[in-house]
Amino acid sequence: MFSQQPPPTFPPVPQQQFPPVPQQQQAFPSMPQQQQQAFPPVPQQHQAFPPMPQQQQTFPSVPQHQQQAFPSMPQQPPNFPPVQQQAFQPVPQQQQQAFPPMPQQQAVPQQQQAFPPMPQQDAFPQMPQQPPNFPPVSQQQQAFPSMPQQQQAFPPMPQQQQQAFPPMPQQQQQGFPPMPQQPQAFPSMPQQPQAFSQGSAFPPGQPPQPQRQRLDPDMMPSLVQVAEDDQSTRSGLFPTGFPQAESPPLVSTEIIAQDQGNANPKFMRSTLYAVPQSQDMVKATQLPLSLAICPFAKLHQSEYPPPVIDLGEIGPVRCQRCKAYMCPFMEFIDGGRKFRCPFCRASTPVEDGYFAHLDHTGRRTDIQHRPELYLGSYEFVATKQYCKNGTPPKQPAYIFMLDVSYNAVRTGLVQLFCRNIKDMLRELPKENFRSGASSMRIGLATYDQTVHFYNLSQPGRAEMLVVSDIAEMFVPFVDGFLVEFEQAENALTVCLREIVNNFAHTRITETALGPTIQAGLDALRSADRAGKLFIFHTSLPVLDGAPGQLKNREERKLLGTDKEKTMLTPSIDFYAKLGEECVKWGCAVDLFLFPNAFVDVANIAPAVTTTGGIIYKYQYFDAERDGERFLADLRHDISREVAFDVMMRLRTSTGIRPTGFFGSFYMQNTTDVEIAALDADKAVQIEIKYDDKLDEKEAAYFQLAVLFTSCGGQRRLRVHNLSLPISSDYAQLYRLIDEDCLATHLFKQAEQTLREKAPKEIRDELTLRCAQMLAAYREKCSEQAPLGQLILPECAKLLPLHVNCIERHDALNGGAELTVDDRAWMMSLVPSLTVLAAAHLLYPRIYPLTALGTPQQQQQQQLAADDGHNQQQTGQANGGGMPSGARTSTLYSLLEDELAAMGITDDGGAGGTDAQQQLVVEVPAQVRASFEYFQPQEAYLIENGLVAFVFVGREVPSEWLSNVFGVNSVTHLDTETHELPKRPNAQSVTLRRLWHWANLGRERRLKLFIVKEGDALEAWMKKFLVEDRYAQTSNSYVDFLCTVHREIRSILS
Repeated sequence: MFSQQPPPTFPPVPQQQFPPVPQQQQAFPSMPQQQQQAFPPVPQQHQAFPPMPQQQQTFPSVPQHQQQAFPSMPQQPPNFPPVQQQAFQPVPQQQQQAFPPMPQQQAVPQQQQAFPPMPQQDAFPQMPQQPPNFPPVSQQQQAFPSMPQQQQAFPPMPQQQQQAFPPMPQQQQQGFPPMPQQPQAFPSMPQQPQAFSQGSAFPPGQPPQPQRQRLDPDMMPSLVQVAEDDQSTRSGLFPTGFPQAESPPLVSTEIIAQDQGNANPKFMRSTLYAVPQSQDMVKATQLPLSLAICPFAKLHQSEYPPPVIDLGEIGPVRCQRCKAYMCPFMEFIDGGRKFRCPFCRASTPVEDGYFAHLDHTGRRTDIQHRPELYLGSYEFVATKQYCKNGTPPKQPAYIFMLDVSYNAVRTGLVQLFCRNIKDMLRELPKENFRSGASSMRIGLATYDQTVHFYNLSQPGRAEMLVVSDIAEMFVPFVDGFLVEFEQAENALTVCLREIVNNFAHTRITETALGPTIQAGLDALRSADRAGKLFIFHTSLPVLDGAPGQLKNREERKLLGTDKEKTMLTPSIDFYAKLGEECVKWGCAVDLFLFPNAFVDVANIAPAVTTTGGIIYKYQYFDAERDGERFLADLRHDISREVAFDVMMRLRTSTGIRPTGFFGSFYMQNTTDVEIAALDADKAVQIEIKYDDKLDEKEAAYFQLAVLFTSCGGQRRLRVHNLSLPISSDYAQLYRLIDEDCLATHLFKQAEQTLREKAPKEIRDELTLRCAQMLAAYREKCSEQAPLGQLILPECAKLLPLHVNCIERHDALNGGAELTVDDRAWMMSLVPSLTVLAAAHLLYPRIYPLTALGTPQQQQQQQLAADDGHNQQQTGQANGGGMPSGARTSTLYSLLEDELAAMGITDDGGAGGTDAQQQLVVEVPAQVRASFEYFQPQEAYLIENGLVAFVFVGREVPSEWLSNVFGVNSVTHLDTETHELPKRPNAQSVTLRRLWHWANLGRERRLKLFIVKEGDALEAWMKKFLVEDRYAQTSNSYVDFLCTVHREIRSILS
């Protein structure tokens, strides 16, 4: 649905248009624009990468199933196309060993990172005995000292004592030389010592002195380093796997997914890619089985969108018992006359119109014409049975409802909106990006103490009808209120001009927000259309007698205390019930707030979040200062493709079922998720619980069915499938953790409990759960390691960092330094976050800036551009994702209007004359989120998806300041501006390109602050340096590791 290539639509496509199963090898899928077939080809089963150099297996012996560098093709189901060789990723490091362990030395599992013993423990412990069920050993053990109650060394805290010793030098473990470097699929921690022994730093015969030791942050697992290593080893083509899904790379890694029968991980990710056999394993490890689901995620331009399948009157083929839809895991039996469902094991007769014979291998002879038999994601055209009242839906509508009270006029909002909205409406979403005008309808209304409706069906005339009875709101007319943009363009021009003139001198300050939403809902309900309301609001709705009237109840001093729940939960249920009514009629609400005082976001938010909408907030809005950011957000919200009137259900195989749901939606029962509007920037998290013990010989199956109305008014059904292995092996369980998905689940789960528990209680529970996860790994997979060592699983070594970031985030930990509205607004954003957005929100991205645009960087940029052309890689490999930091240059395709918005159309940066122009953007290597890694002669861009800082050190070269900001000294820097100056030189242009690129794919434009070292804003900026201690309730990364280590020791002892 979200692709530039339109999938086929009804009537059904003749079979002769489908190509046969391709026989040639293919390393990368061809570009969709060049593909002439209606559906993507059946995934190639040839080897996609050259074989790894053969390595000799040495002691210890490797189990037979792990000796192959490339595992053999799993047994294919009878309905899968013929294969020759499965295109697998290289075997992870856990299954490779190029060198034997050192003599007389116990091999250490690659999945363990060991911290040296506590001061009371032996400084040179024996290496742990290898458990019999553990994966083959690798070359590396990372050992870190674990110091309780140790604080970050830089910047110093007031109570912190100075350390007497510098960081300890790199040492060799137990006298042996370091292990040789080996090729691996999963990154190790480079530039770190193989072991760190405490005793060697002190004179012989003297015990170590705990109070004089320093825990070096460089030795802690680094998210930046892990992301760069994953990008360098796992980016590019990613086969999703069949019959069971492959564990995907990190969410920050740029991939091009090849659908082999399991859904693209951008659509559906699991916290665990080995499903625990029983609830007892989940309870023992505290690892949740949860799916992060983004059904309409934006894809890379080289990835095939889910094809649209029209089966005519037959409709989607389903299991007669559990109602699961046809998928690659269905098994055809009895000569093709029946199929067996993998979810409930029931057999269903095949209708005559869907019947096909089976070949001698048991596969259907028409498989190449049936994408639902070999792809993990696809869409069905829905029949009348899937439509409300058996009637096909109409085209959806957008209704714009503008606050025209005194505050809106004074800040410039009314003038700014009326001057720009018409041009934005030319970008209304079209069905599969087809040419021509959008078929969606638009409506316009304004409000203050009354609601004003505009008739857009009269060309050249401005007709306004006013409804003053706000207690009994209604729409005075329907036919002329919702019209197509082309028909309404002339009347809209006149109406917008009259709105500015009529309300230019208004003195009305009170507004009726509740009745306005009711009016928009009534307009869509009367027209029998789904749609979305765009509400632009400025003040607390205090109008007497108006439904939804609120009172000022702000008490900032309660934030961060046990009583903060009274401020963060609604005091009335009007807006929650209004949101539920909106969902019932397919009416979504997006709210743009422009407050200069308290507006009670906690009370208003349910009317938005229940419908699947979003709140944009522009505190102390000024049109001249914030107008560009607001217009960028509004343009993105209007132009992005949206699915309307959505109903979603997740089906699972026998023995497990979905029970926990996290997101912005409404549920009338325990199974169906209802959302008025859903787009590529929204996700839902679903937790799975157990009804019975699972069979390890089987697989766990998940199928997400999403029923929706497209922006063209067609009712469709999108299906995503996922199959995961079932395991009773704890080592395999920890080896196949998706840490990004796990962190997102913990974040959303913690936010949901905020209205029930005190913040400190939630933080303590998170810390304990993190310790329980790591203690279980220690107990089940590394039980013989000394108690004084902190052992971290390889695929969860960043878990303490993620949990600490969650605990200190403003959504959970915001105190009196925040306003009540800011805290409630932040909480409203968390439930619908995608995994990528959550990762950026928890751990900001930081880039050094002063080297950008220099001759050396320009030379690297040209080399990277040439390499980008050869590899056909672009910066939107993550569906508009953010930079990984693994490269210094990346090639991007940007539209001309995007370049114009950057102000670099004529600077020589873009080449060619096509509408799609190539622009090279330099991306510096990322810096860890700690002030210890900042240099006074450097400037940094810091961003987390909501706000951004350009932090300028006190010794930044004057040449760079002059080129970028037009000043010669840091003291002359203007920190009141919220945009980068446009100056005609390479460094300025390159920095603005990076800034523009950092905003690509975002749901909202970043709010920029210019901060110079020593400025008042520096203290707030340091809050985003999540590896440092910020306040009494936010630990540094080092402190939190020590706390977790103490908890683990307490659990194990």
